[in-house]
Amino acid sequence: MTAQAGAILNTCSAWDVIDWRSIEHNVRRLQTRIVKAVQQGRWNKVRSLQHLLTHSASGKLLAVRRVTENDGKKTPGVDGELWDASDKKLQGVASLTSRGYHPLPLRRVYIPKANGKLRPLGIPTMRDRAMQALYLLGLDPISESTADGGSYGFRRGRSCADAIQRCFTNVRLRTPNWILEGDIKGCFDNISHKWLLENVRMNASILRKWLECGYLEKQVFFDTLAGTPQGGIISPTLANIALDGLERRLGEHFPRRGEGSTRGKAAQVHLIRYADDFVITGNSEEVLRTQVQPLVEAFLKERGLVLSPEKTRITHLGQGFDFLGQNVRRYPNGKVMIKPAKKSVACVLAHVKQIVREHSNRSAHMLIMRLNPVIRGWANYHRHVVSKRIFAKLDAAIFWMLWRWARARHPRKGRKWIKRKYFERVRSRDWWFFGENSDMEPQFAHLRLFHAASVRIVRHTLVRSGLNPYDPVWAPYLAERASRRRAPAVLIP
Repeated sequence: MTAQAGAILNTCSAWDVIDWRSIEHNVRRLQTRIVKAVQQGRWNKVRSLQHLLTHSASGKLLAVRRVTENDGKKTPGVDGELWDASDKKLQGVASLTSRGYHPLPLRRVYIPKANGKLRPLGIPTMRDRAMQALYLLGLDPISESTADGGSYGFRRGRSCADAIQRCFTNVRLRTPNWILEGDIKGCFDNISHKWLLENVRMNASILRKWLECGYLEKQVFFDTLAGTPQGGIISPTLANIALDGLERRLGEHFPRRGEGSTRGKAAQVHLIRYADDFVITGNSEEVLRTQVQPLVEAFLKERGLVLSPEKTRITHLGQGFDFLGQNVRRYPNGKVMIKPAKKSVACVLAHVKQIVREHSNRSAHMLIMRLNPVIRGWANYHRHVVSKRIFAKLDAAIFWMLWRWARARHPRKGRKWIKRKYFERVRSRDWWFFGENSDMEPQFAHLRLFHAASVRIVRHTLVRSGLNPYDPVWAPYLAERASRRRAPAVLIP
């Protein structure tokens, strides 16, 4: 089935035979036109194209596919409904209409944070998630066209690695030497509804309903007077829109061209932001404390936000600072090095230790199946910085955890017997932890532990700040970066 933009959806068609390539082409064509209209400043045209996209069959189909294939597809809202069958998905597509639409309250849940506290999440219903995904198709091209170049969180074609590489690029020379570590207090929970309604370029009536729908906690209804709930598909984009403009505001006070450019260049002020976490560089502590921080506070106040006094600090680069799980520091020889933060290493080791404890009475095969994704994911995240020695230390720490695990399982067996049962030699590497399960297919019956040190350290190539993934001009550049990411990242021992 091919659904053209603006066509009437045939709800009798089967979900499994939809021509998704054609659907994506139709949506991308409208998004490209939105980007072009934004670049030309034709905002009436932008609104018309958004209306066409949010009322098209292609947009509705793509929105439903997103919410039924992402990680939250098995998490229901307050109505308990899931779209887990083809007929339900097609009925969901037909239900995406703005006329008479009223979102249900969010289901409040809590997830643990790294500091031991709990982070509140608001889970919308499947229909509300799909409506957010639908309107996001028309809002995201605008957000990308107006975003700050130093913003890297929740944006297509950008990642944490880009933010870290931008840090290195901005501080690798002898200046700047001071860093303002910014942390916004409850960013998602405190963004001003009034500011969002006045500045977010989408259907204001729909946006107001999402912002004011409230939430249910233990069957008690609570109003939402501020903020955009974490857990909603559109919330990260709304938060990005609220924080975009800070880089331009800093550029106005510290210009690099024209009048005042000498002072601006000397100040060495650079913003690197990932979602609501950001750092700002400066050539002196005084500039950051007396000029930059008040400017940031005034910018956030307009949006109903404030800096967290406990987590916002000004640090000398010689002391180092943690950002996105990495530690950035200028060493006495003048060289800047970025390594995995001690907290990040401690966190992954604690996670591994917990898994090993939980599998005290299970097979080595099952234990390896749980450990490998954790180790591989952590190592791949840190493979763009100076991590080789830390990877080796991590592998050594995990080895001793597994050796104690094996000894505890067989307290009456000798060391040589335990080694033969759980550790093998593969080419030049000895003591490689392994497990077997004869009931599984041959390619999965014999598993070995993944070693972090097997991950190749590769310097990340910083994305261009002007990248707009919805602008076809950038298509060759995106294709080239995608082909580079497909290169092998693991060394075979």
